[in-house]
Amino acid sequence: MNIIRMHSPAPAIDPAILERYAQLPTPAISDSSERTTGVTGLRPVGASLSSRGGRSMAGTARTVRTRPGDNLAVHVALDEGRPGDVLVVDARGELTNAILGELMTTYAETLGFEGIVVDGAVRDHDPISSGGIPVFARGISHMGPYKSGPGAVHGAATIGGVPVADGDLVVGDADGVVVVPAERVHEVLELAEAVVAKEEGQRADIAAGRWDRSWIAPMVELVHVDVPAPR
Repeated sequence: MNIIRMHSPAPAIDPAILERYAQLPTPAISDSSERTTGVTGLRPVGASLSSRGGRSMAGTARTVRTRPGDNLAVHVALDEGRPGDVLVVDARGELTNAILGELMTTYAETLGFEGIVVDGAVRDHDPISSGGIPVFARGISHMGPYKSGPGAVHGAATIGGVPVADGDLVVGDADGVVVVPAERVHEVLELAEAVVAKEEGQRADIAAGRWDRSWIAPMVELVHVDVPAPR
């Protein structure tokens, strides 16, 4: 028997909160999370982000932890998903076998998933690139997955060195993926929106030639080095 351990699913994040996060870039969210919950090494597959129309991918994490190269648990998790979820797959960063491809991505779209994040490989680059939901992965492999388990759904996962719990917030854009723990979603949202507002003011100052740079001098000791002119 192929064992998939099923943990209790966490509550979904309020869609109104997800929509506000979808207006924010990941750097602002990362800066508002002490720069500690940014996922490294995972990139959008092709142009799959274009399906968002300039908005970020934002959704509730539906976590999967699977044996590298095996996607049985991922199939189980897909059928457990809800509209507004992001499928988060901890495949240990292994790149030999793809965890999913075009068919599973298309199925996830029909179920209302906001996106897919795989710490591992995927395949069918071009169809995913032109598909209807964002997909982030560590790499691409034409070699398909096995389906023998084991795995776990709704349990603890790690992607790109960052712990992810079922029910956490996952946001992705062209700069990558960031995770916000469920208990900090409201706090980080307010901080990130303030960061965006501040940066809009800084852009205006740059355009007007009045960007304040006075903070640099007190932090730096300049040591001038005289270099002899070459003979």
